[in-house]
Amino acid sequence: METKCRMLLVALLLCLSPAVLGQLEESQLDDDDVESDLADFDLDIAPRRVPRQVKHILFKETKPHIQELSIKTTILSRYAFTAVHCVMLNRHSAAAEGLFQFQIPAGAYISNFTMIVGGRVYQSEVRPKEKRVKQENGKPKNKGSNNTSPEPEAEVFRMAATIPGRNRAIFLLMYEELLQRRLGRYEHVTSLRPLQLVSRLSLDVTIIDHSPITDLQVLLLRNGKSNSAANTATRPKEPKITAKPQVPSTTVITSENNSCKITFSPNIVQQAKISTSGLLGDFVIRYDVQRDMGVGDIQILNGHFVHYFAPKDLPAVPKNVVFVIDTSASMLGGKMKQTKEALFTILKDLRPEDNFNFISFANKIKVWQPNRLVPVTPLNIRDAKKFIFMLLPNGGTNIDEAMQTSSSLLRDYLSGPNSSPNSVSLIIFLTDGRPTIGELQSTSILKNTRSAVQEKFCIFTIGIGNDVDYRLLEHMALENCGMMRRISEEADASAMLKGFYDEIGTPLLSDISINYTENSVDFVTQNLFTNYFNGSEIVIAGKLTNQSAESLHVQVTASNNDRNIILEMDVPLRRLQIQTEKHVKAATAAMAAGAKVLGSGVTQGLGNPLGPIAEDFVERIWGFLSVKEGLRSRLRSQTSKERDDYTQKAANLSVTYHFLTPLTNMVVEKPKVLADGTMAPAPTIRPAADEAASPVNDLPGDTDEETPQKLNSKMRSQISSLSNIIGKAERKPAKKSITISKTSADGDPHFVVEFPLSKLTVCFNINGEPGHVLRLVSDHKYSGVTVNGKLIGAPAPPGSHKQQRTYFSTITIVVDHPKRAYIEVTPKKVILDGRDRIVLPCHSSVTVDSGVLSVAIVGKSNVTVTVGGNISFVILLHQYKNPAPYQRDHLGFYIGNSTGLSHSCHGLLGQFLFEEVGLAERPARGDMKPSQVLKVKDRSVPVVRKSRRIYGGTQNVDCWFARNNAAKLIDGQYEDYVTPHMFDTGDWPHGTNKV
Repeated sequence: METKCRMLLVALLLCLSPAVLGQLEESQLDDDDVESDLADFDLDIAPRRVPRQVKHILFKETKPHIQELSIKTTILSRYAFTAVHCVMLNRHSAAAEGLFQFQIPAGAYISNFTMIVGGRVYQSEVRPKEKRVKQENGKPKNKGSNNTSPEPEAEVFRMAATIPGRNRAIFLLMYEELLQRRLGRYEHVTSLRPLQLVSRLSLDVTIIDHSPITDLQVLLLRNGKSNSAANTATRPKEPKITAKPQVPSTTVITSENNSCKITFSPNIVQQAKISTSGLLGDFVIRYDVQRDMGVGDIQILNGHFVHYFAPKDLPAVPKNVVFVIDTSASMLGGKMKQTKEALFTILKDLRPEDNFNFISFANKIKVWQPNRLVPVTPLNIRDAKKFIFMLLPNGGTNIDEAMQTSSSLLRDYLSGPNSSPNSVSLIIFLTDGRPTIGELQSTSILKNTRSAVQEKFCIFTIGIGNDVDYRLLEHMALENCGMMRRISEEADASAMLKGFYDEIGTPLLSDISINYTENSVDFVTQNLFTNYFNGSEIVIAGKLTNQSAESLHVQVTASNNDRNIILEMDVPLRRLQIQTEKHVKAATAAMAAGAKVLGSGVTQGLGNPLGPIAEDFVERIWGFLSVKEGLRSRLRSQTSKERDDYTQKAANLSVTYHFLTPLTNMVVEKPKVLADGTMAPAPTIRPAADEAASPVNDLPGDTDEETPQKLNSKMRSQISSLSNIIGKAERKPAKKSITISKTSADGDPHFVVEFPLSKLTVCFNINGEPGHVLRLVSDHKYSGVTVNGKLIGAPAPPGSHKQQRTYFSTITIVVDHPKRAYIEVTPKKVILDGRDRIVLPCHSSVTVDSGVLSVAIVGKSNVTVTVGGNISFVILLHQYKNPAPYQRDHLGFYIGNSTGLSHSCHGLLGQFLFEEVGLAERPARGDMKPSQVLKVKDRSVPVVRKSRRIYGGTQNVDCWFARNNAAKLIDGQYEDYVTPHMFDTGDWPHGTNKV
């Protein structure tokens, strides 16, 4: 009686209907169960504000209720570890089946799955897939037949387990993912589709990076239709009260320089406002990190390295692009309309230096501009729009002939006179179906495409809808240095097409080669890349052969339009190891805190599951990339032996790192429940693989796999490289010795002029004012070269007779022959502005040759600027790690080669390049002792003997010093050499070297 009274009180508090009360009575919950259920609902607002519909949904469920769903992600230097913790409660006395399912990103790999049912732990195991040959009518399936099952946008992990009556089951899923940088940002997506309202739902994402985090953005919940768990389950129609998807007010963002934390924890009512069926959508986080232009970011940990390369501030490389559009009958309606919308937008984004063409294909092939590619002009854009507008879907799909026609068109253009040798060429191929006309066999289409392309350009493929042979499109792209994108039937095809073009529409580099000190690294992943597109990122990982080495030399070579770029840097291994360990420590601390959030069931049974693997995250990145590369190489392989080799290597690595990939299965023992709903006794012998253990998930893959050899204890040392490295890493090139004269302006600044024929060295000071721009070399009329230097002030050190010091903070070299260009140098960066503008950092070695003007940077040391091959200047970089109040980062200017300058050259240094001086002794007069004078241009200049430190203090030089701001030594006055701005090229005011 007391129990019924308490149940009645509960019903009154929750305003339950009599029918719901009857369900509670039938379930025969005891007092503790009622209190537990109330706690599980976690309704932390006034009961009268809980919508009646929400209460009805909560008690209507007959299947096990999800009490808790906690998702904890730690992104450590762009590598994401995610732990999903789900607690299901079976309120009924009879056993019931609980279905745990979670959508993971398509590029991620599941690394662990564990169940705790009835107090017992069931741990998963990753095993190589065995060969499976499907049978059809008693005969083996033809291996050459097409596999038309679409590659999903995301994988759905599913696991069903029988939960004993009045008991709980805990599911723990872990997966790992290397975030890809697209359009200048990383994107992390978490699916929130539990298919029911959850008592306690929480998402916790922590981002820790060795570089400052920038552009952090949390988007509105993305709840578009997709092939997710939501579509595969039978759910009631979404009620009308479902609001527009949005990020609720429970989202909290806290950030510091190198880390940030995002939490999202909506209660049941807040969930119901988004979706009463538990389809909240995707929680999307986008961000980027601060980066330099140099060789990129490198992290070292426990004998492995990972190298992130994403240059910026580079001019776009011209491209030659052929758009190949499917106009078969299946494109009729929305597909063709959205495709046209995207193409109209893409036409606006083509650059004037690009060349393009359009081809449509169905039964017949139509070429917009036969036998050529046309430049981007207003007239050509207008005509292209007409061609696109007139596209009418009709007929079948002749993929093979479309590829042959487009490849031949582009190949002939590249061999013609109008093609730029440094441009990037590509085909963008779009279809919504499989081949129905012409060649139908995928293997023949791929073979024909390879022969037509001849490795001269790349193919990027796009599939729209569910009737596409995605395996064919993926093979076609991978075999021809491209990428494949899938657009689902329900997606906004126009936006996705435009987004994909944006990813590949701005090539910045081509023919990229990244090498390391010879014999210092091993098992390096892919290090040769055809193109680098703006906003993307190149990631390489490998093993260090000598962990005790002081440094690792990194060299990046690439082409940017008409320039060859060489980036070099010596990476300090020990310092980077310490920095990486520091970030790992911060990440594991965050993971440990997250483990507490996951609940007592996990902390007691598993502790902190992410901690151990995060401590070797660099090695796991290497394993992740190596598996990905093995799978790609396997698809590109031309012989069965190559295919088998790549398959075995990728499968072995998958097992080593416990990755669920297309080459592995994840199996777990299923809990057994007796007829009375209780747990069966624990088995004393481990069940065989074909009995109680069953595959947890079978990701899409080939159905005719050969069984890889079993893993042995020495497998790691026996794995051969998966990277297809072409040749060994090049030796570190010997640094050329820089031959420079003593003629310079360095330090305070101290000017030094060398007169080789007179065998004299003269020095003087210029006590300028901060902000003044001094003319150092002026030969604008003849060689077209001008050098200016800007002064920066600093307080004098204690005990100095000066009130302040001045140094050169910026040096500009302006060239006007054959066309205007300039180089601007600061202690931190170099700006090269010729036909295009390039920003280069000073901390790494870079060489850029743009014809007449070239620059070579030796990281943190010097910058050599060469003009026309017979003029060179060397700028020393003076940087302080922990500067005192009177110290400033500054520059030293040295003239290396002046043979290309004219005899009319002027400036504080230039006026002496072709002059000679004489030294004479002035006789004693009265009380004055004999003194020395210089004979300069019919002038007598009193001088005294001094010593100067040059070449960054590495050498002393004895010189004759002229006092008083070089009075009488220089033409005119100091003020005559002060110019209005850094790029001024005005003539010497007197028009001659004579006063």
